[in-house]
Amino acid sequence: MNEKNVEYLKDQLKYTGFGDAMENALVENIQKGSPEFKLDHETKYGTDTVLTSLNFKKSEQSDMYFFNSYDMDIQKEGKPVEFSQTFYINRDNNITAKEAYNLMEGRAVNKDLKNKEGEVYNAWVKINFTESDDKGNFKLNHYHQNYGYNLEVSLAKHPIKELQNTEYKENLLASLKKGNVQSVTFVVNGAEKKQFVEANPHFKTINVYDVNMQRINTRESNNEKQSQSEGKSSQKDVKQKQDNDSEPSQTEDKTKTKKKKQSNPL
Repeated sequence: MNEKNVEYLKDQLKYTGFGDAMENALVENIQKGSPEFKLDHETKYGTDTVLTSLNFKKSEQSDMYFFNSYDMDIQKEGKPVEFSQTFYINRDNNITAKEAYNLMEGRAVNKDLKNKEGEVYNAWVKINFTESDDKGNFKLNHYHQNYGYNLEVSLAKHPIKELQNTEYKENLLASLKKGNVQSVTFVVNGAEKKQFVEANPHFKTINVYDVNMQRINTRESNNEKQSQSEGKSSQKDVKQKQDNDSEPSQTEDKTKTKKKKQSNPL
């Protein structure tokens, strides 16, 4: 058994989000010398049960094994599995198990990818549920850097409290780039309310949901941002007016001084 190959495969499992629970099964199958084998993995995200079958194959030229792909099914509570999707494994920058789940839920994931020439490029990836390949796998849409989607700019159009803190902002951006739906705090006219957001690169915006995960119209959310800005401007105007009212004007000071001089006897 090729020990270096085994350790490499163990690392691949961890970095792809499958942890170390399958390490013993991995070693056992490699020791058997089977030309190919599968490992089954099950986990839950919320109430969804995610069933994954990981595909391994032995090289025809050596004793090395390769983790080639994994097939994922999502089983909603009380519902049958709707479809399966295969995700292929490369040397690096693979789609992790959680990212695959997010993609199958219809969300977009931001990844550093490589083209045929080996050059790294950044793109948002999203499953196209209207088009499949000859193997029945849904195709992936890629929104490259020159597509013009800026997640940070899209977030800034909304009154999100977490954007005011550098650490919270960075965590929010990182989570959304992984395809997660993220809880945030909207601040409108001084009142805070919990909402959820997700990236939407296709329309160069973000999707906003209420606490019941009901979609909120983007225009409505932007109006909240405008209302918040107007509220701050109004407070500033009131404060400025109060400051002006509390201080005598230069004209009044000059008038008082002039009157005082005129009243002095010669």
